[in-house]
Amino acid sequence: MGTGSSGSRRTRAPRTVPEVSVLRVGHRPGRDPRLTTHVALTARALGARRLYLHPPDPDLAARLLAVTRRWGGSFEVAPATEWKRLVREFDGEVVHLTMYGLPLDRVAPRLVRARRLLLVVGGAKVPSELYRLATVNVSVGSQPHSEVAALAVTLVRLLGLPTARVPRGARLKVVPRARGKKVVERVALSPAEAR
Repeated sequence: MGTGSSGSRRTRAPRTVPEVSVLRVGHRPGRDPRLTTHVALTARALGARRLYLHPPDPDLAARLLAVTRRWGGSFEVAPATEWKRLVREFDGEVVHLTMYGLPLDRVAPRLVRARRLLLVVGGAKVPSELYRLATVNVSVGSQPHSEVAALAVTLVRLLGLPTARVPRGARLKVVPRARGKKVVERVALSPAEAR
């Protein structure tokens, strides 16, 4: 809260954050499900709404849906049979995460004001067309690094750290501890969560 020139109190409007989706281009079903799973889990945990998977992998999508059912939230995995079409028709900023792009700190102020963002992470061979089709190519550093690391740093920079609240519909909940680990199963959902 700040004060105006007349001394009156004015409240700041709450910061709106963009709706973020992630596109994983170049997934190789059967060859790198672990890395793509980590991309999806990172996207889900740090606030993205969905993962578009190219090429589609129904088995991996089903496993990720099971995670959302257990841990709550509304994260979804959608097939992307034509990644170029998705990028061209996306209603928002298309942000290709690459070590060859503009520094994240330089473009983040513009990106946080966007209504919708599509963060694109590539696989082993990133199609050169992606560099031209993206609204902006962004790097979290100009050294070789993992697409999971780039995605995590970008999501935290744009959306902030996630809160400790339990997502709607969660059946499992982590109880924070200094040592050891404890996960409890939630038996009954609150009326607000049941909606």
